[in-house]
Amino acid sequence: MTEYLAVDGGTLAYEVTGSGPLIVLAHGMGDSRAAYRAVVPALVAEGYRVAAVDLRGCGESSVDWPEWSRTAIAGDLLALIRHLGGPAVLVGHSVSGGAATIAAAREPSLVTAVVELTPFTRKQSVRLGDLRVKRFRRGMTRLVGAGVLGSLPLWRSYLDVAHPGAKPADWDERLGRIDALLREPGRMKALQGMGRSAPTDAGARLGGVRCPVLVVMGTLDPDWADPRAEGTGIVEALPSGLGRLEMIEGAGHYPHSQFPERVSALILTFLRSNAARA
Repeated sequence: MTEYLAVDGGTLAYEVTGSGPLIVLAHGMGDSRAAYRAVVPALVAEGYRVAAVDLRGCGESSVDWPEWSRTAIAGDLLALIRHLGGPAVLVGHSVSGGAATIAAAREPSLVTAVVELTPFTRKQSVRLGDLRVKRFRRGMTRLVGAGVLGSLPLWRSYLDVAHPGAKPADWDERLGRIDALLREPGRMKALQGMGRSAPTDAGARLGGVRCPVLVVMGTLDPDWADPRAEGTGIVEALPSGLGRLEMIEGAGHYPHSQFPERVSALILTFLRSNAARA
């Protein structure tokens, strides 16, 4: 059942399932809370209360927001955790991985652990050699094109590249839902706004995180020429001993969609090993 929370600037839609310690799931740009549809059941079965949220401008959340930065998204996530009686474990994908970093650094009493799925958390730069990697070149041309032009066909093409190999069983239905949402007034603007926001605000906060952090990267993620190096860079920027990197072989930019069982298992093992229950 969809619930709504009014925060400064708009209204967030979210859905809560299960009971127990709180986990908040935040998706990437151009998506909705349905991104975690195959992960939620495993977390609930393990005894967690799981809140999947639509980011500002996405899903069923309102569309008119003053900004799209990771700092702004972090404020939304912290407001939801407070509303639901946190603290919480915070899981963020892509743009919201950076937002989760900021939230954890800002309010350490509200965030007990962070899971960052293929996150944009550091300043990005492209080297000439990166463009020789076909996977990266194909992904970036589509991603940049979709952001600059607001092109839905280019976004759909990017999603295809970002899910290399076998697609989820409900792929056609999933694409249809994303297509329908992004055709709603204001939704593509949200995607473009998030795409233009630099992750430097998140990178500046990495050293201030005080809770355990799991970074999950796909070996075939087209958003980086070297996904392992990006994940390693995030872990190394965290205080010593807090971060851990896991690579998922064959995954692209959406490991939780391609390999939900593997991602669920990694999250649950991480939480058990760090005694990070909220």
